Amino acid sequence: MDQENIQIVRIYLTEQKAHLKALLAHLHDVEKVRGVTVFRGICGFGQSGEMHSSSLLDLSLNLPVIIEFFDGPEKVDKILEYLRHSIKPGHIISWSATLS
Repeated sequence: MDQENIQIVRIYLTEQKAHLKALLAHLHDVEKVRGVTVFRGICGFGQSGEMHSSSLLDLSLNLPVIIEFFDGPEKVDKILEYLRHSIKPGHIISWSATLS
C-alpha cells in the first residue's frame, strides 16, 4: 500500500467570529485542498476564559468551531501563510501525518 506524507491543519474559532463560508470557499474553490471537515463544539473556552456553550434557551449560538483540513506539505505551507493574515495568532495548529 502506498503511503504519502501530508500536513493536517486545525483552526479553532467560534461561530460568531468565524468567516466560515469565506474560508471554506477559499479552501475548496481556490486552494482545492484534498479534505476539509468542520466540527461544531457543544462547549469550549479559549484564552479569554469566556465559556461558549449551548443551552435550550439560546437563540443565537456562538459555539466553538474547528475547521480541519489536510493536503501535501507544500500546499499547506502556502495556505498557512494566507491564513496568518486572517486568523488570530494562537488559533492554528498543524502537524505532519502519513496518508495510507
